[in-house]
Amino acid sequence: MMHEAIFRFEGEGMDLIYRSLAPEQEDGFGFRSHADIYLENDRLLVLHVKAGDTSALRAALNMWLRLVNVASEMQEIANHG
Repeated sequence: MMHEAIFRFEGEGMDLIYRSLAPEQEDGFGFRSHADIYLENDRLLVLHVKAGDTSALRAALNMWLRLVNVASEMQEIANHG
């Protein structure tokens, strides 16, 4: 049974956050989960995570949501230094 979660982040600078996270998607973090991250209309960042079990889904979500948060915080620091 496949488990999945989809998160949508909307706002200014989502294109920059996407570009900072896109290389992480290519690395392929594990065999138990898979994440797709993409941009819609330069303002909507979509994170779609799939996993074969809930433990793997939780672990992948922890990692990806932390990456989105750090990228957002770094962008805020860069903009308002």
